[in-house]
Amino acid sequence: MKLKIAVLAGDGIGPEVTAAATRLLQAVAERGGHTFEFAEHAIGGAAIRQHGTPLPAATLDCALDSDAVLLGAVGGNEWNSLAPDKRPEAGLLQLRQALGGFANLRPAIAYPELAANSPLRPEVTREVDILFVRELLGGLYFGTPRAWNKQAGEAHNTMRYSTNEVARIAHVAFQEARRRRRKVTSVDKANVLEVSQLWRATVTEVAAEYPDVKLEHQYIDACAMHLMNTPRNFDVVLAENLFGDILSDECAVITGSLGMLPSATIGGKVNLYEPVHGSAPDIAGTGKANPMGAILTAAMLLRYSAGLEAEARSVEQAVGQVLAAGHRTADLVRDEATESVTTQQMAALVFDAYSALVEREHSLHAV
Repeated sequence: MKLKIAVLAGDGIGPEVTAAATRLLQAVAERGGHTFEFAEHAIGGAAIRQHGTPLPAATLDCALDSDAVLLGAVGGNEWNSLAPDKRPEAGLLQLRQALGGFANLRPAIAYPELAANSPLRPEVTREVDILFVRELLGGLYFGTPRAWNKQAGEAHNTMRYSTNEVARIAHVAFQEARRRRRKVTSVDKANVLEVSQLWRATVTEVAAEYPDVKLEHQYIDACAMHLMNTPRNFDVVLAENLFGDILSDECAVITGSLGMLPSATIGGKVNLYEPVHGSAPDIAGTGKANPMGAILTAAMLLRYSAGLEAEARSVEQAVGQVLAAGHRTADLVRDEATESVTTQQMAALVFDAYSALVEREHSLHAV
């Protein structure tokens, strides 16, 4: 198999965690006899420094010409004074629009080894495995009109969705649920918002095509509470752009760290893969960044763009083994007795665990 991957490391800790993910993808390719070509380009603040724009034409052209895009993170305080359409985040939004991926998949898995990292009781987080399916190209983030009138002291954004936009993301959620535990929780605010009333009605219509999947509706505020009280009751959570962003980040409480959360954006011309965490410029270059989110993101790339399900599962298993062995980056350390490992050391540990798993598998087949 040949795969062309655009690598957009971005800002802050982006280059560090992306390097860890890329190294693992290279190992998967070499051991499986595949050819993965990596093309590196600037995005976000790094692109502003080099080219004066958060999304240079060369970066976008490479992304559109690739089979997958692997992104690190964008943003930083030094660009906060810029106009919203000039900031690093604007480059990411433009990239998402250009690639056309409307379905953002965000798994939140509670590794038993990290139970102590969550403020929730271990019996609450035990065996939690949730997949958030977030609509990514609509809602408040992209709706128009939008404006900030500084002189008048007021601003407005527009939440806008069409039936077709809701239906297509709902289909993704139900299809993913069929591969899991066959339950979809659709999140809205239909008691207040007309957009949510459209959302609920459309999701209900789509559900009729999936009689084998259970559908339940929850208001956003109730869902935020239930995710913390009874997270095992959730399988696939379907939400519009803003609600999905907030709820999936909330689940870092369950996983023990935002650094453990990967994501994949599918459904467009080219799939986009990025860890959920931000650029964390305050720890850039210190070796404190957790590469697990980026590594698990690489596993999603193997699953959704390369079609290498077994390899994806092996990467995820390697992450579990490293955590089970007691290795922790700084964000995962919860007591003075535990010594943290650096970003590079953690990446090497996962690499070694993955290699050992593959060797063991080959030995079993050889016998």
